[in-house]
Amino acid sequence: MTIRTDNRLLDGAPMQSLACRQCGAAVQVRKASWQQTSIQWDEDATNACLERRATGGGACGDVFLGCTALSETIAQAALDGVVTVPDDLYEHEESQ
Repeated sequence: MTIRTDNRLLDGAPMQSLACRQCGAAVQVRKASWQQTSIQWDEDATNACLERRATGGGACGDVFLGCTALSETIAQAALDGVVTVPDDLYEHEESQ
């Protein structure tokens, strides 16, 4: 059986390093659109995230649905142009 290479991340913006404004947890972020965000956590970021620690989420298979502070940091970074969003900004403004 041949395993096909997953090239989905090559089609859009690359992962970018971004630190949470609240706790400084540094994650890798990729916006495929204004609605879709991919986040990669490493061990340091997992340990630094205040919301993640408060809920016990993410460790040993525990469910962690997301960090509000990090989501707000990513949204602001996208609006500021720090995080690349493939969609045209004009399209985003029209939908609001």
